[in-house]
Amino acid sequence: MKFMQYLFIGFLSLNLIGCVSQKKFLELEDDLNSLQRTNEQLNRKLDECNSEKTAVEDELTYSKDRIEVLKTQRDDLLADYQRNKSTLDKLEESYNALEKNSSEALAENSKQNRQLLSQLEEKEAALAKEKNRLEQLQKDLQARSQRVQELESLIAEKEQKMQTLKNNLSRALTNFEGQGLSVEMRDGKVYVSMENKLLFASGSWNVGNEGQKAVKELGKVLAENPDIAVLIEGHTDDVPYGGNGPLNDNWDLSTKRATEVLKLLLKNGEIDPQNLTAAGKGEYAPLAPNTTEEGRAKNRRIEVVLTPKLDEISKLLSE
Repeated sequence: MKFMQYLFIGFLSLNLIGCVSQKKFLELEDDLNSLQRTNEQLNRKLDECNSEKTAVEDELTYSKDRIEVLKTQRDDLLADYQRNKSTLDKLEESYNALEKNSSEALAENSKQNRQLLSQLEEKEAALAKEKNRLEQLQKDLQARSQRVQELESLIAEKEQKMQTLKNNLSRALTNFEGQGLSVEMRDGKVYVSMENKLLFASGSWNVGNEGQKAVKELGKVLAENPDIAVLIEGHTDDVPYGGNGPLNDNWDLSTKRATEVLKLLLKNGEIDPQNLTAAGKGEYAPLAPNTTEEGRAKNRRIEVVLTPKLDEISKLLSE
């Protein structure tokens, strides 16, 4: 009996070697690297958008505080202006009185008056300058406030859209709950996790019938959301890959499995290939310790990570 098993495994390995050429595998690996870089760029862009939002909010707070300081300075200038005006009025009264007494007193008072008038003009000019500056700051503050509101509105819209997508996926995949499939939302992204028991046989990358049904339902929902970036991650446990054929280790196996799910999505749904990325994580992103069979089963999975595109936010930040 064991001899027949070994004979079948050897025959299957020969067929696999014939089906996948080394050149095709390398091409897929190059495509994977390119798509991983694209995904990293998109994640960095999202981080930059969130950092820009925080910076704009901080600058808005600073501008508000600055306006309050400028208003206080303006009030001080107005008070100074009133004091100077009162002094001028008194000097004018003195001037009128002294005018009757002596030309010297008149001349002195005239000099003082000219000085006071000059000071008053300087104060008025400073007040006008501060007024213009305050008006400009208020305009800048309004523009920044509008920009922050637009950013917050776009981000809230993206989050609501992702929540709606998560709910739609949960409804579409409800029949597969309890078979190692879960849908959750974290950090503004939707994660669809499918354990290998739903998709693959041990050591294989061919998606089984039940797994194909799940992927097909997933593809239907994704086809209705063309502005969502889809990252398909393959994960394994830490048990070394012992199969034969073109694959060498768990990295290769996880990548191959992710690529197979990607091909099924393209086949079963009207999804733009530019929105799809396949990546192999191997054993290096476990969900549970690999010390038990239950933990290893959780780690053997495909995760489909759904991220909103940030084109609108990037355009607003660049304006």
